[in-house]
Amino acid sequence: MLATILAAVVAAPGWTQSTVSGTEEKASEKARKEAMEESGTDLAKAAQNPVADLVSIPVQTNFNFDYGADRDKSQIVTNIQPVIPINLTKDWNLITRTIIPVIYTEFPAYQTGLGNVQFTGFFSPAKPGKFIWGFGPVFQFPTHTDTYLGSNKWSAGPSAVGLFLDKDSPWVMGLLVQNIWSFAGPGGRQDPDVNQFLAQPFINYNLPKAWYLTFSPIITADWKAPGPDQWTVPLGLGVGKIFKIGKLPFNGQVAAFYNVARPEIGPNWSMRAQIALLLPKNMF
Repeated sequence: MLATILAAVVAAPGWTQSTVSGTEEKASEKARKEAMEESGTDLAKAAQNPVADLVSIPVQTNFNFDYGADRDKSQIVTNIQPVIPINLTKDWNLITRTIIPVIYTEFPAYQTGLGNVQFTGFFSPAKPGKFIWGFGPVFQFPTHTDTYLGSNKWSAGPSAVGLFLDKDSPWVMGLLVQNIWSFAGPGGRQDPDVNQFLAQPFINYNLPKAWYLTFSPIITADWKAPGPDQWTVPLGLGVGKIFKIGKLPFNGQVAAFYNVARPEIGPNWSMRAQIALLLPKNMF
């Protein structure tokens, strides 16, 4: 009997240590998962910030339906738009964004090729608060490879963005605006001047496990078009998620829009699909 009791007493610390170790392991695993989820949410918020100090390479495809004079055509615009931040000083960053469009259109003729490349440079504070902003020039170059894929004009104008981003809030809300005017290029009826406005409000709600809901329509106005044909105003919603392939993080997103205002030949509705490679600085 005494030997049995002594054996139990000697064994008890080992049992207790094993139990504590198991509890600590579970707590450590829970903390690791919470840290990964927080990291995914932080990365989602950075991806939703147009002037974040984050290298990203989005590929965005827009499918436009019920397009053309008879509402029986389609159009696909794929934008390759690398975003590269440059640290100018300890106080200022330059966020460069280049949009390279590859276009397939069925109206007014079947054409496929490169559209007009657009470059924007946002000067933005390197250490912003909850309100983040940036401003700078935007340039559009006549790089299109076929008649109906872009204007022959060289254009430029101002661009600005402002947003609210609080680490403790799931919301990211802001507005990006720009207007470009042509300043060079051929003249005549076949090459009208360019005066185009763009606004993109964005409201994102971040969910657990790096999912998010997004409202980010691209509203445009062609000031040279007749009154009823000036505006394109889409309304719609989307969903996105940050995920990894190997060690590389990506931002995937899909959205659908209905155009409540559009030109006579503009599409009735559209879908947007995007995948973006994200390269945060802590990866290097």
